[in-house]
Amino acid sequence: MPHATELIAILALGLVFAFAGGMLAQRLRLPPLVGYLLAGIAIGPHTPGFVGNAELAGQIAEIGVILLMFGVGLHFSIGDLMAVRAIALPGAVVQIAAATAMGLGLALAFGWSFGAGLVFGLALSVASTVVLLRALAERGLLDSDKGRIAVGWLIVEDLAMVLALVLLPALAAPLGGEGAGMAHAAGGNLWVTLGLTLAKVAAFAGLMLVGGRRLVPWLLNQAARTGSRELFTLAVLALALGIAFGSAELFGVSFALGAFFAGMVLAESDLSHQAAANSLPLQDAFAVLFFVSVGMLFDPGILLREPLAVLAVLAIILIGKSIAAVAIVIAFRHPLGTALTIAASLAQIGEFSFILAGLGISLKLLPPEGRDLILAGALLSITLNPLFFAGIERLIGFLAERPQIAARFERRGAGSLPVIAEGHHARCGHAVVIGYGRVGSSIGRALQIWDLPFVVVERDRRRVEELRQAGLETVYGDAAAPGILEAADIGRARLLVVASPDAHQARHLIAIAREANPGIDTLVRTHSDTERRHLEQEGVGLVLMPERELGFGMTLYALRSLGISEGEARVFVDTSRAESRAEPAPEAEPALGAPELRPHREALTDE
Repeated sequence: MPHATELIAILALGLVFAFAGGMLAQRLRLPPLVGYLLAGIAIGPHTPGFVGNAELAGQIAEIGVILLMFGVGLHFSIGDLMAVRAIALPGAVVQIAAATAMGLGLALAFGWSFGAGLVFGLALSVASTVVLLRALAERGLLDSDKGRIAVGWLIVEDLAMVLALVLLPALAAPLGGEGAGMAHAAGGNLWVTLGLTLAKVAAFAGLMLVGGRRLVPWLLNQAARTGSRELFTLAVLALALGIAFGSAELFGVSFALGAFFAGMVLAESDLSHQAAANSLPLQDAFAVLFFVSVGMLFDPGILLREPLAVLAVLAIILIGKSIAAVAIVIAFRHPLGTALTIAASLAQIGEFSFILAGLGISLKLLPPEGRDLILAGALLSITLNPLFFAGIERLIGFLAERPQIAARFERRGAGSLPVIAEGHHARCGHAVVIGYGRVGSSIGRALQIWDLPFVVVERDRRRVEELRQAGLETVYGDAAAPGILEAADIGRARLLVVASPDAHQARHLIAIAREANPGIDTLVRTHSDTERRHLEQEGVGLVLMPERELGFGMTLYALRSLGISEGEARVFVDTSRAESRAEPAPEAEPALGAPELRPHREALTDE
């Protein structure tokens, strides 16, 4: 093939094969990332047929890394991290250390060097941002305590890997690889090498945080004031790629770190959301090509040549990391259900693992076999992650119905808050609100305005302290644990409100509440149609799906905006809501969809 067309060929076939692989993965209910990796394998040198230019693919992958890291920086939230820092920071650090130690031990058993084992262990320790966020979003867990902890945990992992990308080139020579030129210029002195590396990184970081915070938003603002969407998009991409390239040329730091800082600085601007939206299509396309290029490097023969080694790697990712995560979360006195969800979230590896493997190969630290094992572990763990999540969810449901079993694993001891604040007195005819996040707090504010009695049950200790200081009666603990609902006087309550989206917990809480108080009314939130129908069949007072209620609210506004009267629009929405709950439609007024109420165009025009 002529050299001039090789770039077009790798772009065209990479995207075509990636689309086919992504669609196939989606049909099989697997993450599309699996399809992209398989597409790379299909056009790689280890399978028959077209073989893409590996050198060009590597350069395209570098652009993908830059845009991926720019996106990570753009969505980096110090606030989200600080909200869960008490568990996410030490938890992620300990879990990275544990997984790295396991990977290092396995590498030494293979006869590799210490440096190879260190890179190998680090690559196995970090989960994929793309896979984790998608898994949490599909299960409605992003806004839950579990989701916030998992995302905060992942932010710490990403920051640790950014630091590893900075330090590995400086440490490569002492670890037995081929380090950067500055290592030799420093006479091989490790501390001088580290000092020079950190000084350059500090200089670059200082320049970005001081000058970049002013210059980058100003430049974007100038592009935005032109009114040209193309110029604004061009400004975003120019900043991302230009800062990444400049940081590598002038400061000797990686493209990835430069792009991360560019995104992080831009995130503080009020133009960040528009910048993210405009750069997203190109970011998605090159991220796909990055995964395709990674798949091209994978030799599927490793599955047949070294099946035990592949299983050992998979065991570290799925079992070793999960056990470490569960132990850490329980050690910080969080419920077992939270620990299991976080373990499932982190039981895979992805983009940072590929970046580390590529860096290890380029520094002559990691043997090609190590890269193949990392890629095999990533491909298999991402494929198995939905099944792993399903198994964990079944286990959580099992434990929710048997809290005495979970209690044996959960840590108890000094330093925890009392279950309920001192001075508590028995209530009667009150509401018990489970979970005081965005949904629960909205209900709580309404109850306060109407001066209606209620008790909050919350397992976030800091939030419990804040609520008690605000004068709200709050029970600390997992509502499903023995004695917690009793402490909220569930036997005398009039209403149980389950504001958390955990469907398994909701069913268990309703059973506990009805056993203590058969006449209690119930209000439940869920994200699943199947679970909604199941709860309604069990006679729950009201089951709400946020997405469905949002649709009803938008429908009401749309009908009124297009000329339908307030009364008719509300009848239609109320009828639709009743039909969605399998209830008989109101007989007093027919639905708007009926012929007798369907207005003619002339009537709308007259109004």
